[in-house]
Amino acid sequence: MSLLTPELLRRLEQFQLLAARRAKSSARGERRSKARGQSVEFADHRNYVSGDDFRYLDWNLYARLDRLFLKLYEEERELPVTIFLDASESMAFGEPRKFDFARQVAAAVGYVALCGFDRVNLRVFPDLSVEPADDAERRSQSRELAARGALRAVRGRKSALTFFQNINQLTAKRAASFNDALRRGALEARRTGVAVVLSDFLDPSGYEAGLSALVGRGFQVNAVQILSPEELNPATYGDLRLIDSETGAQQEVTFGRYRLNAYRKAVLNYCQRLREYCSSRGINVFMAASDTPLEELLLKQLREWG
Repeated sequence: MSLLTPELLRRLEQFQLLAARRAKSSARGERRSKARGQSVEFADHRNYVSGDDFRYLDWNLYARLDRLFLKLYEEERELPVTIFLDASESMAFGEPRKFDFARQVAAAVGYVALCGFDRVNLRVFPDLSVEPADDAERRSQSRELAARGALRAVRGRKSALTFFQNINQLTAKRAASFNDALRRGALEARRTGVAVVLSDFLDPSGYEAGLSALVGRGFQVNAVQILSPEELNPATYGDLRLIDSETGAQQEVTFGRYRLNAYRKAVLNYCQRLREYCSSRGINVFMAASDTPLEELLLKQLREWG
């Protein structure tokens, strides 16, 4: 599938993922940090000591105070951007599929970061731990494993095409533990920065522990809840057999108009609880249906994040 149109790519180049905290990475990029270096952004003065570079002496200050001071500048540092992409079986549901929409959002956020010379780490969960059934599936899984590995450390705008190609290799299948995946990502992160979580947030075990782990580790977290139009506003009712896409569990229900209205209210309440939880912990969150026009959603939301 084509992830992003050329026109959208051109518009995304105008944005930058802004972090409330300054970058702490040791690699140079285009972010202001607390490190003192040799950029054009003046930071402070300090007393001259023998051996300092004369080029950074403030001669105007010397003329006024008859003392030597060195000019310090804020050095530009890269901002690590970690994208958590839910590839569980439930994300394969819907028309358009939730996972296809999530991949497009991941590609767009990653592209904005790459254009800003930030380092992108795209973490896909769950792991591909099940042994393939045949040679064709084994080859497919091998390609996806290679793509997942390549998405763990991407930097520079020239890497964008390969970045998109690897995202296209990803598939949504198997059950996942949302909280475990985010906790592991928080623990394994060498440096924190911006975290973007793309999921339907429908894990039976909840989402609180995973999001709290990212916040506690020091990430600036942005959460995108992706639901399908059928989940938000189902039109089917009557005698139904419901099948859990991840566990395979089945349940027969009679789904009349009254229950349909109750279901819609339950979905709205669930989304509202997620928003309230995120708001209480300083997490930016918004909900998007998988049929939302991508350009409209991205450009609006990136402005809010900035």
